[in-house]
Amino acid sequence: MTDTTSKTAELSAIGVSIWLDDLSRERIAGGSLEALIADRNVVGVTTNPTIFAAALAKGQAYDAQVAELASAGASVSEAVFEITTDDVAAASDIFRGVYDGTAGVDGRVSIEVEPGLANDAAGTIAQAKQLWAKVDRPNAMIKIPATVEGLEAITEVIGAGISVNVTLIFSLERHRAVIRAYLAGLEKAQAAGIDISTIHSVASFFVSRVDTEIDKRLEAIGTPEALALKSKAGVANAQLAYQLFEQEFATEQAQALLAAGGNAQRPLWASTGVKDPALPDTLYVTELAVAGVVNTMPEKTLEATFDHAPLHGDAVTGSYAEAQGVLDALAAVGVDYDDVTDTLEREGVEKFIVSWNELLDTVTAALEAAK
Repeated sequence: MTDTTSKTAELSAIGVSIWLDDLSRERIAGGSLEALIADRNVVGVTTNPTIFAAALAKGQAYDAQVAELASAGASVSEAVFEITTDDVAAASDIFRGVYDGTAGVDGRVSIEVEPGLANDAAGTIAQAKQLWAKVDRPNAMIKIPATVEGLEAITEVIGAGISVNVTLIFSLERHRAVIRAYLAGLEKAQAAGIDISTIHSVASFFVSRVDTEIDKRLEAIGTPEALALKSKAGVANAQLAYQLFEQEFATEQAQALLAAGGNAQRPLWASTGVKDPALPDTLYVTELAVAGVVNTMPEKTLEATFDHAPLHGDAVTGSYAEAQGVLDALAAVGVDYDDVTDTLEREGVEKFIVSWNELLDTVTAALEAAK
């Protein structure tokens, strides 16, 4: 029985889909996911290399499969592929009821292409298709980073009828390009005779990392005007991303695709755990609450939201002038927005490559130990 009185229920009633930014075999086998669906209004899951590296590094949940893979002579990359796709398939089965109940909008479980392919469109397309075929669940989503090369891959993969979670979006300009890559993909799928109503996509727009990077720069500038802008950029940037989403899906091209059964590409607020302890722990939940978005939360943020989020309805649609004012003020004190977002994209890819290598190291050690 899903709770209808809690803060997470209130957030869901505003129109926000709550997804958990975490997955592990322990969570799958131990009933934690079912409990979060029932008690915390969770309707989806996102994963990334960091999450899998952490899951594999602790606990014994993967031992049996690792031993089996070791005796079969699997390579490290084969083992990682088998382990992660098994988890995503199992989680997709748990969320199947949500998927069916929401006509495919929610109940989604995301798995990422190898981060080392971020600047390789052909490699990304090939691996996205391989992951989709292996997980073999209609409610899976393949995560593709929003690099310039990723844009080409998004169009191709959507065009093949595969649902995509576009990740690592930091700038408004790139968000616009992502939406257009998605619409081009829908047109491609339509031309190929694919039922476009079966294709879903989210655009993962990162929030707290923007504040972390910009706040560092504001502190270095150090003027009262600069310091007064601390911790305002992440929310303002995301609010303007929602405005951009509204504008782009009001175009003739988008409206024609929606009329033909296509789905809007929902904004997904990612990186919503607060990094600065001086800030309210649900800041990136309450200030980005609006209908038709996803908020993917680490468990700590999910629990804080459930416990005490001071929700005040739609916090986004009336905010655009003020949000633009924040970005204008940042430019006025000398913060270079384009440099910030370029830096964050580059670092985002690098961080995931480091996590991916940790994942490979963890599995290498496990395979060796199992032999």
